[in-house]
Amino acid sequence: MKVKVCGLSTVEQVEVCINYGADFCGFILNYPKSHRFISFEKAKELTNLKKNSTKFVGVLVNPKFDELEKFAKLKLDYFQIYGDYNKKQIVEIKAKFNKKIIVALQIKDKVDVLKYKKFETVADIILWDSSGLEKSLSWDYSLIKSIPTKTTTMLAGNINIDKIELISNLASIVDVSGALETNKVKDIDKIKKFLIKVKNIK
Repeated sequence: MKVKVCGLSTVEQVEVCINYGADFCGFILNYPKSHRFISFEKAKELTNLKKNSTKFVGVLVNPKFDELEKFAKLKLDYFQIYGDYNKKQIVEIKAKFNKKIIVALQIKDKVDVLKYKKFETVADIILWDSSGLEKSLSWDYSLIKSIPTKTTTMLAGNINIDKIELISNLASIVDVSGALETNKVKDIDKIKKFLIKVKNIK
């Protein structure tokens, strides 16, 4: 199982993630409602860090074309996109900006889970997340048990260190954010413990 640590905002946080083997580092780029939101200048600083094999992910909520154009200038490997997009639009974004794409689906029920079928041939990764955006909400992760194994699956939504083993049986990638915070700030010790635990499961 791979790990994405999302909502990073300082050099120390990113460097710890890289040094402790996080597969992906996520940055909230265009959603100021989130306490994890960072400015373009801060994103530029963080994505210029030496990342070894870690991939950098720009998280975007309903991004407009000019935002995509701006953020494509950052050293990002992936755009993670929330919003009402169709398959054709995702193909166009991927081609135009030369980024891999994580399509994020917000899950309330089984019907939402099955929306992945629209994107399974064009997205590099499908993320099943809660409907909470900036809020870490739980949902029934077992709803994705029926997803074919050929789909690269990422799970998010109120995930903590105690749920890792359960999720390792359901998804290829775990996406964690709130559980690694203390008073809404990323906690370096929690990041280290989480990444060590996942490494032990691997």
